[in-house]
Formats: sequence, structure tokens, C-alpha cells
Amino acid sequence: MISTTLFPGRYVQGYEAFRRLGREMARFGDKAYLICADRALYDLLPNFKDDIERDIGLETQVFGGECSDEEIGKLAGLARASGCSVIAGMGGGKTLDTAKAVAHELKLPVACAPTIASTDAPCSALAVVYTATGEFKRYLVLPKNPELVIVDTKVVVEAPPRFLVSGMGDALATWFEAESCRKGYSPNMSGDIGSRAAYTLASLCYETLLEYGLLARLSCEAQAVTPALERIVEANTLLSGLGFESGGLGAAHAIHNGLTALEASHSYWHGEKVAFGTLASLFLTDKPRHTIEEVYDFCEEVGLPTTLDGVGLGDASDADLMKVAELATAEGETIYNEPIPVTAQMVFSAMKAADAEGRWREGMAELGSEAWE
Repeated sequence: MISTTLFPGRYVQGYEAFRRLGREMARFGDKAYLICADRALYDLLPNFKDDIERDIGLETQVFGGECSDEEIGKLAGLARASGCSVIAGMGGGKTLDTAKAVAHELKLPVACAPTIASTDAPCSALAVVYTATGEFKRYLVLPKNPELVIVDTKVVVEAPPRFLVSGMGDALATWFEAESCRKGYSPNMSGDIGSRAAYTLASLCYETLLEYGLLARLSCEAQAVTPALERIVEANTLLSGLGFESGGLGAAHAIHNGLTALEASHSYWHGEKVAFGTLASLFLTDKPRHTIEEVYDFCEEVGLPTTLDGVGLGDASDADLMKVAELATAEGETIYNEPIPVTAQMVFSAMKAADAEGRWREGMAELGSEAWE
């Protein structure tokens, strides 16, 4: 049996790391085409653009907002015309996925410079492609991981804490999904089974979240780069990225994909919906009570959603939730990596149970608060 482990070419993280971006990209050529989210282009890039251009030529382009086939095609044409030797993305997960897809189209190296620690997208050889209106469309599996991932924790800590917390929601799924793949000998993103290193990193990701999650959130609220914040940024970005890609995906991300079909969820972040998918997966896979309590405790502590209302679906009908369940169990979905038989009805029931647990805990917390008044 063959196992495969996937890694980015180089991972750089730390305070003011973006000042090294030009030097790092210069290893791949003399001109970079940098696709930027609005905030990155207008608010952040001016702070270190001179540092970048000391080492490499730079052309910038604002990102349209959705990692869609239309946006990828448009930006690929513009980048090709620029004569660049390396593609870079600076922004959130969709910006970076778009940069990776553009680099793939042009057969060029890619550098990922996340400005928020909200997903594990930067390190992966994967782009999640959506429709132009935001519904999940497909996974674009790329032939290689990014040549460079560089994370500036000074930039990360200046973003609203919700982004960091959302990244913890995405990372929360990592160990549960990798462990399901390990138990079921299910494939990772390469099509092979994962290595011991991959499963160990996924486990470390979960342990890091539980130990440092709240401290990191508080640090972010204070805009203070602390060891706890550095550890959570690494967990959200590197450990989760390596863990999901080399360990494998499962129910949590499949349920997320189903949730995106309901428009009311679109204003909620990827990691927030993945977090609810993780909670539902605990009931789907019959996890013990102490595990369920541990995960709900963590979500409540750091501020992740524990109910359908927490992802905008408090008024969703049973028909809506069955639509989510059917999409989560569509042919080829990662939910079939779970080591149990899965049906849409089971997923529907798991979501309802996860929501009921979250609402019960909210009610108990309110009763406890009233008792102290």
C-alpha cells in the first residue's frame, strides 16, 4: 500500500514577514503578478510594496471577489499579457485559490500571502471553485502545492478576530476527518492513503486549538502578536492545510458544501459552516458524549457557531435541510470517506441533532446566567 504526503515548497511565518515577499518570489523570476483582495491592495500593500520591489518587478490586480471559472479565466488572460514569471495572491482563501488556479493555467509558480488566518487554503494543491453567485461548484485539484506560503502575523492580528476564529472552525475539522480516513483507509487529496506524519500533524492541529484557541482570540482582540496567536495561525494555516490534504477530508466539508446551497448561509464564513459540519459529523459518526461536550465547549469558548441559527439557517425548513443533506451525499463527495455507510437521511438527522444540542446548551447557559442575577 502506497501513502503520499503533500507539502508546500516553503512556509514562512512571523511578524512583518511580508517585507520578505519580494526576496522569496525572486527565486522564481524577475516579475510577479500579484492578485490582491481590496484590503490587501489599498490598505496593506503600500506598507511593504517598496520592500517587495527592491527584489522583483511587480504588477498588481484587484480580485473580483469570487473564485469562479469566469474570474480565473479573466485574470489568467491579464497575467499572461503581463509577461510575469510568478503569480502571487494576497488576501483571503478565495483570493489565494484564484491565484493558484491562474498559476495552474499559465504553468507558473505561485506564492500565497494570506492576510487572514481564516482557512487552510494557502498550503494546498487545491482550489475550491464556486459559481459566480457563490454556490460550491467543484474542487480543482492542482498538480503541485504552492512554491511559497508566507504569513505576516502583524497583518493577521490587525484583521477582525472573526477571521481567526473562522480559521479555527476550518481547522477543527482536520483531525476528525483525517482520523475517519485513517480508520477507513480512505484516500487523501492525492488519491493515496495518508502517512503517519499527516495523521500526527492533524492530531497536533486539534490539540493546539484546544490549548491555545481562546488565548489567541483574546490576543487578536488586543491586536497583540503573542506565542499563542502564532501557534493558532500555524494551526489554522499549516497544520490544518497539511492535515486535510495529506490526511483526507470527510463529512464536515461535505456538509459545508451542502450548506452553501442555501443563500441565507452566504454571509457566513467557510470555517463557520465547516464548524457546524464538524458538530453534525459527531452525531453522524456516533462519537462518545465526552468528545461531543469537548468540541461544543471549544466552539462556545472561542465563538464558533453551535446551531443552525449560527450560520444563518435558524429558519431553514426540513425541506431546505434535506436539500443540504442530499448535496452533502452527492456522488463523489468526501462524506464517503467516513468509515460508515452514509445516507442523506442520516445527514439530515445529524444536522438536526447538532442544532438541538447547541440550542439546549444555549438554554442551559441562559438559565445559569439568570440564577446568578
